[in-house]
Amino acid sequence: MQKPVKDLRDRTKDFALRILRMFSSLPKTTQAQVLGKQVLRSGTSVGANYREAFRGRSKAEFIAKCGDALRELEETAYWFELLVEGKIVEANKLSELRDECDELVAIFVTIVRRSKSEKPS
Repeated sequence: MQKPVKDLRDRTKDFALRILRMFSSLPKTTQAQVLGKQVLRSGTSVGANYREAFRGRSKAEFIAKCGDALRELEETAYWFELLVEGKIVEANKLSELRDECDELVAIFVTIVRRSKSEKPS
């Protein structure tokens, strides 16, 4: 039996909740907290931007808000890289979150590309 497709609104909210939990588990060093707050801001805004896109008044607004979500995902991926490469968090502890971030990037790239290529009705 196939697993039901999760609504992207739920998936981006789950991503934000996972980011919240990750932030809470970071060391209390200045470096970890500064990077963690950046991840917290960018990672939790993905879902907010998608919700705004979902309720957009026009196709152009939808595309713009999905583009904003995509930029926030790219920024989140950058902060994850710094946390790992800065040896603040072990790579294996962030691997699932990083994988989800990569999958969300791919989804939003597809959404933006398809939306831009669709002919107006």
